[in-house]
Amino acid sequence: MATPVDDPLDPLFRERSHLASSRAALRAMREDVESLDISDVTANWVNAEVLAHQIDLRIKALADLSDTPLFFGRLDYLHAPGAEGAEGAEGERFYIGRRHVHDAEGDPMVIDWRAPVSQPFYRASKKDPMDVGLRRRFGYTGGDLTAYEDEHLSDPAEAAKTSKLLQQEIERPRVGPMRDIVATIQPEQDEIVRSGLGGTVCVQGGPGTGKTAVGLHRVAYLLYAHRERLARTGTLVIGPNRSFLHYIEQVLPALGELAVRQATVDDLVAHVEVRGTDDAAAAVVKGDARMAEVLRRAVYSHVTMPTEAVVVVRGSRRWRVPAYEVEEIVRELLARDIRYGAAREALPQRIAHAVLVQMERSGEAPDDRVQDAVARNGAVKAAVKAIWPPVDPAKLVLRLLSDADFLAVHAQGLLNEDEQKTILWAKPARSVKAAKWSPADAVLIDEANDVVARTPSLGHVVLDEAQDLSPMQYRAVGRRCTTGSATVLGDLAQGTTPWATRSWDEALAHLGKSEGVIEELTAGFRVPTDVITYASRLLPSIAPGLTPVASIRENPGFFEVRGVSETGEVVAACEELLRHEGSIGLIAADARIPALAEALTEAGITYLAPGEETTRQTRLTLVPASLAKGLEYDYVVLDEPRAVVDGEPDERTGLRRLYVALTRAVSGLIVTHAAPLPPQLAE
Repeated sequence: MATPVDDPLDPLFRERSHLASSRAALRAMREDVESLDISDVTANWVNAEVLAHQIDLRIKALADLSDTPLFFGRLDYLHAPGAEGAEGAEGERFYIGRRHVHDAEGDPMVIDWRAPVSQPFYRASKKDPMDVGLRRRFGYTGGDLTAYEDEHLSDPAEAAKTSKLLQQEIERPRVGPMRDIVATIQPEQDEIVRSGLGGTVCVQGGPGTGKTAVGLHRVAYLLYAHRERLARTGTLVIGPNRSFLHYIEQVLPALGELAVRQATVDDLVAHVEVRGTDDAAAAVVKGDARMAEVLRRAVYSHVTMPTEAVVVVRGSRRWRVPAYEVEEIVRELLARDIRYGAAREALPQRIAHAVLVQMERSGEAPDDRVQDAVARNGAVKAAVKAIWPPVDPAKLVLRLLSDADFLAVHAQGLLNEDEQKTILWAKPARSVKAAKWSPADAVLIDEANDVVARTPSLGHVVLDEAQDLSPMQYRAVGRRCTTGSATVLGDLAQGTTPWATRSWDEALAHLGKSEGVIEELTAGFRVPTDVITYASRLLPSIAPGLTPVASIRENPGFFEVRGVSETGEVVAACEELLRHEGSIGLIAADARIPALAEALTEAGITYLAPGEETTRQTRLTLVPASLAKGLEYDYVVLDEPRAVVDGEPDERTGLRRLYVALTRAVSGLIVTHAAPLPPQLAE
């Protein structure tokens, strides 16, 4: 790579010129792909369709997002290759950005942030400069490069300083979906992002520590480092709800990654239509890991030992496999602990093999075709149907939840009588289609389905907001990555379900990834100091022993607690914040949303629902507290904390919901209340 020289009179002009040249080079790369003629290189229409799809994805990946910086940093290395401790050539310079860009000769103009040569941008420090002499950060307004900031890592005389541009990027007002953090990744985050594909990583991170963004950037890194493997095996991001997935869905495309599927746990287990709900007690029992053994027992209860011989007639000969020999085959299949359906498919072949052994003893020389024919013989098929009948997972769960005696037999020693009564339907459904299945029921069906037939595994799964999953939901996710790895993201203090995760070791065990490494992020980048300090008053009550988040923000942020007497004052607080730049969230207990919606409409303030993308014209989102998790806004008005707590079935869950709501703000928070505050927040 040629060594550019800064203009001593106007270095910013030179950097802007490099940006313009890089954008031109990216356009040329895109045009090269668009001009490809594949008419003479494909053997048939199927190959043509596949290649055309790949080209289309490549074109989309090379899109130049006008308001997104193409590069955000620069590294100037000290030494030439081969010099001891060196990583770059003398005077060599690399611009670090979202994707690789090269010029017409193939020389790099921008290096992908995931490349090994880019790693010192995130890891280098005064103590360990990693052969970097200069690290330069760039500041942007929209897509225009407007500032830069230098850090001379090799100069011991230069005092350590906090990057102003880094702070500004973290605090930059946002409108629209979640943005990437690629320009602000910190060393402890980078270590998680670049951890290997083979291992599972669990990230405990409080509000504003960037755990969601770290998980998404880890996917982008793994796709860069292991593209061919993951192209075959697939990747999946699992979020708590559709609003959350919509909020994060633009992060990976901004990094040039388009082939990552997104889903909720409910999407994964959608074998039946969910139209019902469970009370908390029933949902807790149905979500308990003991239900997996109940289901396994129920499935295999359909296997019955033979009482009669299997007699196969072929031509003039009769071949008899005695009952005791068939029983030996059945017991051997049961001992192998393979899937119920796989064993059922193997049984006729095993019986047919026993017949072939007899044929060979009598002097015949049967081949595989004969064995297949015997396996399809009517007598063999009838025996298999009687011994190892097919099982419909949904019908099985329907019977368990409807038939007290059937449940009692298979739950013996696992669930007590009260627990069994808790999950039994008061009015049994007539059929699978007529049943009002709950989300927890769908997970049970998915478990039963896996007992019958193995669930396909992906190469890597990212599970976000994991603290709210039940053990059975963890098992459902774990089935999707049995041969792959996972990134688990969550915060024990934000668990707001009755079955919320108690420890990450326990969660990883249910996921089938007990060997997973647990990492903790405690440096807060998003939530201002005063806000996180206030919210952390709740931690002793909701997650004793958990390390509070320490904000690295120099700006303490705007924070105020206001006593109000009417809804109009809450609306006035929103109007006040709308005078600032950026997004605003009005978060309230679910029961108070209709009244606040009416008040906003009367005041002439347009607003959005969670998941709807904010625009410069409409920047206020009205957020039920139950949907606030994972979302963030520049400014937040939190209405009536006591109502948020009282809206949950118990105080601890309510305080956790309040903790979530209090920590959605990036720049400022106004808490409004007419009722007394929860005592944990009192001065």
